[in-house]
Amino acid sequence: MAWLQLRINTSSEYAESIGDMLSANGSQAVTYVDAKDTPMYEPKPGEIMLWPDTQVVGLFEATDDMKAIIKRLGKARILGSDFKYKLEPLEDKDWEREWMDNFHPMQFGTRLWICPSWRDVPDPNAVNVMLDPGLAFGTGTHPTTALCLRWLDGIDVANKVVVDFGCGSGILALAALKLGAKRVVAIDIDPQALQATQENARRNGVEDRLDVYLPADQPTLEADVVMANILSGPLLELQDVISSYCKPSGLLVLSGILAEQVTKIEAAYTRDFALDESAIDGEWARVSGKKLA
Repeated sequence: MAWLQLRINTSSEYAESIGDMLSANGSQAVTYVDAKDTPMYEPKPGEIMLWPDTQVVGLFEATDDMKAIIKRLGKARILGSDFKYKLEPLEDKDWEREWMDNFHPMQFGTRLWICPSWRDVPDPNAVNVMLDPGLAFGTGTHPTTALCLRWLDGIDVANKVVVDFGCGSGILALAALKLGAKRVVAIDIDPQALQATQENARRNGVEDRLDVYLPADQPTLEADVVMANILSGPLLELQDVISSYCKPSGLLVLSGILAEQVTKIEAAYTRDFALDESAIDGEWARVSGKKLA
């Protein structure tokens, strides 16, 4: 089927209303994208944040009467009859195949690979985590995840107890288990994330060494390694909780941090940890260290 994309630039104030108007006029899908490459930081739980300059994109069937639709949209006060838009054809593709082709096996460090299930494993002798994009964030493609995976590949987790705080898809937990961790405790506020982590662990044959918890049920323990790839706000707000999971001389890695936020995170965590030099990947950063004895 052939499709058309209608793009309208607006502000965050009006973006959702325009999206609703596109849906009411037959759009099969509405998406919101950054119109001016503005970084978006940390929404509060349950909050929807849009960029100050937002582009609203409506997907229409090629047979739709776009002249009539645009005329109706122009009658809305927030747009007006002379509103600016871009209408373009969308190439007809096998979108499922296109989506799958965008995911490739990725290597992190010297031993660790993250591989989609539909791809051949590049190195059967490596530590291979089979992980498909699915219920929760985290496939290794984001710099914050990559920073943590490279760090994890560079330490010895064999027979260690590990905490993955804010586990998402469980990618860090799975990597730790595949690298030989004795036990991983994965914690997340989202039950779907825990479900995804358990399912991914089952697919990788490591579910017997994984425990998952909501924060209200999280256990009291001291782990050899603590990982928290979340956001700088929660890293600061939950500093005592995260730090308490790490036993004396245990290792800590934190990410989800913008490069400009590193100094604040370092200042907070240096209270309990001897920190390594922080790693930067583009606009993102990783903080790591060893807990003071």
